[in-house]
Amino acid sequence: MTTAIADLADRYVERAAALDPVAATFEGLPGHDDELTDYSPDGIAERFAHERHTLAELDRAPVADEADRVAAEVLRRYLEIGVELGESGEALRALRVLESPVSSIRMVFDLMPRDTETDWDAITARAAVVPQALSSFQAALSEGVGEGLVAARRQAVACARQADTWGGQLDTADPPFFLGLVDAFDSTGIDQPALRARLADVAGRATAAYASLGRFLVEEYLPNATERDAVGEERYARMARAFNGTTLDLRETYAWGWDELHRIERALRDVAERILPGESIPAVIEHLERDPTRTVEGVDAFRGWLQNLLDRTVDELDGVHFEIPGPVRRVEAMIAPPGGAAAMYYTGPSEDLSRPGRTWYPTLGRTRFPLWGEVSICYHEGVPGHHLQIGMVRYLAATLNRFQRTLAGNSGHAEGWALYAERLMGELGYLDDPAFELGMLRAQAMRAVRVVVDIGLHLELAIPDDERYHPGERWTPDLALPFVIERSHFPADFMASEVDRYLGLPGQAISYKVGERVWLGGRDAARARHGHSFDLKAFHAYALGLGPMGLDQLAAELARY
Repeated sequence: MTTAIADLADRYVERAAALDPVAATFEGLPGHDDELTDYSPDGIAERFAHERHTLAELDRAPVADEADRVAAEVLRRYLEIGVELGESGEALRALRVLESPVSSIRMVFDLMPRDTETDWDAITARAAVVPQALSSFQAALSEGVGEGLVAARRQAVACARQADTWGGQLDTADPPFFLGLVDAFDSTGIDQPALRARLADVAGRATAAYASLGRFLVEEYLPNATERDAVGEERYARMARAFNGTTLDLRETYAWGWDELHRIERALRDVAERILPGESIPAVIEHLERDPTRTVEGVDAFRGWLQNLLDRTVDELDGVHFEIPGPVRRVEAMIAPPGGAAAMYYTGPSEDLSRPGRTWYPTLGRTRFPLWGEVSICYHEGVPGHHLQIGMVRYLAATLNRFQRTLAGNSGHAEGWALYAERLMGELGYLDDPAFELGMLRAQAMRAVRVVVDIGLHLELAIPDDERYHPGERWTPDLALPFVIERSHFPADFMASEVDRYLGLPGQAISYKVGERVWLGGRDAARARHGHSFDLKAFHAYALGLGPMGLDQLAAELARY
């Protein structure tokens, strides 16, 4: 029997999908794959009104049972954050290297099936409204300029480059994305000349629309963009609440980030010593980068290696450490189209699980792939990380309402779990090879660096006096880049993209370590409560079965186990 809370959640999802077709496709909600989101001020206002109206209805809805209590609290906190962001006007300056309409309008096409004539009808219809969607976003940016709500110059430049990439304004070997759709259609063998002609026409218009957006950003928006990257404490705290579902003591978190970085660096030195005694961490990494026995040559071969690792991990974990339902076992390794951010990412399965979960790897033009650092990242994005967490939620229709299974995602919950999953695989023996353990620790170091730099940059905090790197100086982007390259041990071009990401998405980069802290704390407290009867597999089943939620609520619910 459905409850008032579940009914309200279902109605919220239906309307939210109609108002934001791009988000609907990302979350696997059907019915809007031939549409794009209205990003204009009117579209923003309509989505904001929907959240306020649903929140008012939620205040009047009776709670039937314990599951309803959890579900109502998840929905309430999600809506309250949405209302807070709506009132702040963030959508009027949503220019950022990651999670901006500039990239999401392009990326949503990656999630659309391309097998049948019906599939290509939807792709063609959606491509036809790309100019309208980009124009609506441009209108929001213009209104933001009028209201003094502008993005930083750095983000506008990065988004202009994305627009130029997809608008065919850069000299690259590959065709612009939308023109490449015509080649993809030709490869299907579908004999529909009229459909192909329509696709070619709208692909050209979509490409031109991106080129036009790039010109707008350079010629009209950039003169109004702020030179200051830091968003300040008030705005940062608001964004951190949105991404993490908790109100943080930002200075305590900043200090904890330094402590975590030091702890991880000690572990890195210990593991490096086991690989090449007496050598420095950079020397050990250089050795592993050149090791032909741990390297895959060629993009297709690397994608195949990733797929094999995903499949093997599912087979080995299922029934031993997790119960993985049949429809969730499928996860696909994909190579990301050029032009987006540099980091590997995950997209979840559709609501009915007909579209699988997928990991996406940006090659950044590389054709040679050392593997020592890729194993733990694959665990993070795939299994037991994002795919197990998000795919499992899609499957739990008998216990979670539609909102909990789709739109309720939270970065602190999701990224915290995925980082916890990397560490978990080490505990389970999957990183016993010291090279792979070093890769996991390097990834952990980079996430600790994020806590330090993200909070430090946006609050313009001082580097502690007892640190060896520019002690006492206040963080700036120029100080941050050499620091993140040195202390993360990731390539310079990747970390340059990372700094742009931190500055564009305040409060998101910390969600990995902040979320992991809650997951680990919840597990350790449960183990202490249950003693010898503690069952890790059962704990994970309970925790994942709660569905996504903010970190405050997650900590409270894990304390009930």
